[in-house]
Amino acid sequence: MNAPQHLELIERRWRSTIPAPELTLLGDSLTHRYGDAVAGILYYGSCLRKGDATEGLVDLYVIVEGYRAVYGISAQALFNWLLPPNVFYLELPVGDGKVRAKYAILSLPQLERGTCRWFQPYLWGRFAQPLALLRARDESTAQALLQAVGQAVITFMDATLPVLPVRFNARDLWEQGLARSYRTELRAERSSRQAELYRDAESYYLELTAAALAHSRFTVHAEGAGTGGSYAADIGRAHRRAARAAWYLRTVQGRPLHVLRLIKGLFTFSGGVDYVLWKLERHSGVRVEVSDRVRRHPLIFGWGLVWRLYRRGAFR
Repeated sequence: MNAPQHLELIERRWRSTIPAPELTLLGDSLTHRYGDAVAGILYYGSCLRKGDATEGLVDLYVIVEGYRAVYGISAQALFNWLLPPNVFYLELPVGDGKVRAKYAILSLPQLERGTCRWFQPYLWGRFAQPLALLRARDESTAQALLQAVGQAVITFMDATLPVLPVRFNARDLWEQGLARSYRTELRAERSSRQAELYRDAESYYLELTAAALAHSRFTVHAEGAGTGGSYAADIGRAHRRAARAAWYLRTVQGRPLHVLRLIKGLFTFSGGVDYVLWKLERHSGVRVEVSDRVRRHPLIFGWGLVWRLYRRGAFR
């Protein structure tokens, strides 16, 4: 039995991405660090879009079987389970320079739930976008990852379709869905960011939309010839009202969750205090100076910093 067409498209894109030596080095280092706990490693973000792993911070997801296999019985395992993912920093020498990565640890069961059943778009909003499979433990694991990513696309579409006009095209679907997903987090991207993301992979999004809409929970009809045509969705008013309310709640709920993830990053990310302050400054324009004491011991001395940031509106 043939796989659904949207899964074939995703898999074909995965297999057409040839990892640069820097990415292979990162994958080897992470596999060595976490051993048999690693089920697979996914590559996404700006470095993937630009095709250059040496400019900027490489974004990786390290998918693991479970958190005890990574951390043992510890607070880190608990926090990774309660508010996934945990984010870490990795820097490796490459020739005369360095390759830098921000990697998130996520269990395969939480990936599968998060791309299918999570109310928040934190996972399905990310994994619906283009990414690459750096490595998988075996073929069955690769297929499990593929299924989860394919489900992320369907979940993204089902959440976005009811807030679109009756007639829409692929650009409308992805740009509006990405814009709404971004509003659930503290992000500093320009309002044109979602349009840039769509343009960077327009042909892929056109094909993916045509293939994946057949698996939506809503009835969608293609209008016009080819994958560049428009669509019409048969969605009732009640579903549309509920979807608008859901996105409002995602925004209200999602930003505090994002703040909590940033605070958690203070304790897992090397240079975490400066990283979080940089992220908040990009979002809000609020800049604060921080002492070396806070950098060294954020869990003990960082709460005053959190309060100052809150008072100055950094978490709005």
